[in-house]
Amino acid sequence: MPEASVQTLRVAEAAFQAFAQGLACGEWSPFLDQLSDDFTFWFPAGPFKGLNHGREKAEAFFELVSTHFPEGLTLVVLQIATSPTTVIFEVRSEGLMAGYPYQNQAAIAFDVRDNKICAYREYLGVVFQLGQ
Repeated sequence: MPEASVQTLRVAEAAFQAFAQGLACGEWSPFLDQLSDDFTFWFPAGPFKGLNHGREKAEAFFELVSTHFPEGLTLVVLQIATSPTTVIFEVRSEGLMAGYPYQNQAAIAFDVRDNKICAYREYLGVVFQLGQ
């Protein structure tokens, strides 16, 4: 698989840092500012399951995420894989969800076009671990 260009990787890494900060503290504006006007995202569960279109829908999604993790969620990057237009971050996440310990492993893909994130996809290991 061909690697991403240096610029594609830079854009994706900057967006990922803003994404991780949004998860940690609930401030999503720096991430949302990096999205293209025709942004799409795919999520595997919940009210936003499937393909979603638009920055406004993304804002509603990330606000919902923050309500599930009011004390924040921490990400640790395990590895990064690239193609010419996509950068995938494999991560481990930890936090509290509804007061219960939450841990997961996920792959987060960002598609980059014209120095903006035009698509986001997330693939989760375990969706919920409540009461375990």
